This record gives sequence, structure tokens and C-alpha cells, in this order.
Amino acid sequence: MPSPAKQGAPARAPLRRMLLGALLAAGVAPRSFALTGAAGENPGVRLSQAQSRAFQSWMLRIVSLQVERGPTPRWHHRDCAGLVRFAVNEALAVHDARWLRANGIASDRRLPPELGLTPEQAALRNRWTQSDGKVGGYVSALALIQNNSRFVTRELNQAQPGDLLFFDQGDAQHLMVWMGARIAYHTGTVAPGDDGLRTVDVQQLQNWKDTRWQPAVNNPNFIGMFRLGFLA
Repeated sequence: MPSPAKQGAPARAPLRRMLLGALLAAGVAPRSFALTGAAGENPGVRLSQAQSRAFQSWMLRIVSLQVERGPTPRWHHRDCAGLVRFAVNEALAVHDARWLRANGIASDRRLPPELGLTPEQAALRNRWTQSDGKVGGYVSALALIQNNSRFVTRELNQAQPGDLLFFDQGDAQHLMVWMGARIAYHTGTVAPGDDGLRTVDVQQLQNWKDTRWQPAVNNPNFIGMFRLGFLA
């Protein structure tokens, strides 16, 4: 597995991992991962079920575009959390002709339905609850999970499109995006000829040689699957 983005406080991560592992093994979602919402000032704002399904379709379309064509210049802070932030923010955008041109998408292609967001829902865009409780356009992988998502499961068969796989490797935390048959992620590093983007078959990841990256219930490094807090 390529090196993930290093995020979080290394000194506290091992203890955090043991505590989370113990709670999840007992079937209890940790309170620190309780839902607070993607907009700290509007924690009660949610998308409807129909809006959530449309959002998930757009999010997967946007992640797929980055993998297939390479990162758009509008995507900054290119690491695992950056991929999620970018895809979420763009999925919440208005996908009008201007947006389609900026993303190189033909308007006559079959596209997901528009979300039809209210002003309050649209305000979720670029508003993440950070580790210190402030709200801003940036959030780390750990805070994205702790403060902006809710724990769903450690069983892959319960995942929905756009759910986030969260791994705690002690000195680093890492996110991957559930795409259905495949899983997408950013390694956190960029080199000449390598944009850091990867997709991997689910079965391939389940049998990965480095067992720290296997999304399995018996892997203490795999904390579980999480869903963005504003989704139904």
C-alpha cells in the first residue's frame, strides 16, 4: 500500500486506536465519533433521502473523474482528506453549464439529478467542523471522521456509495472512498508521473499483503466505515 497522508497527533494515536478498537469490538460506536454535522453552525441541516442519493452519485462521478483524468487544478491540498473534501464540495455545487465546462463534462452526457438544495443546505459547502470546533474550508482526516461523519459499520456489505473507510496506523490516519466494486484513495504523496490517486478492487484490498490495510473486523487498524453526517 502506498504511503498514506500523515495526519493527526502521533503521540495520542496508539491510545486512540486501542480505545476505538475496544469500543467497536463491543459493537459500540465511540461517542467521540458522534454526529455533529458538516456545518458546525448548522448541525441540524440534513439532506433528504432523495438528495442524499443524488449527492452520492455526484460524489462518485467527481472522484472517478479525478482518477481517470488526473486532479483538476481547482483541487488543492492533495491527500486522502483533500480528495474527500474536494469531492464533497463539488457534489454540493450547482452543476450548471459553467460547472460542467470547468470539469470537462459534456452537457449531453447522462448525469445524476440535481440536488435542489435549500440555501441552508447549500451552506454546507466548504464548511467543515475542525478539531477545535471552528468551522472552515479545511479539515484533517481525523477531524473529518470525528466531527463531520457518523460511524456505520465494520462490515463492508453494509456500505453505501461515498462512505469512507477509516484506518488508524498509529502515526497516521487515512481515508478511502467506497465506490461499490472498487475503492478510491489518494496516497498523500505526489511524484513526477504519479498523481497519488489509486483505485483498488475490494477483494484485492481484503487480501492485501500488508494486513494493516485490510478492511476486516479483525484488523485493529481498520476503525470502520463512516458516512457524512448531513446524509440521510
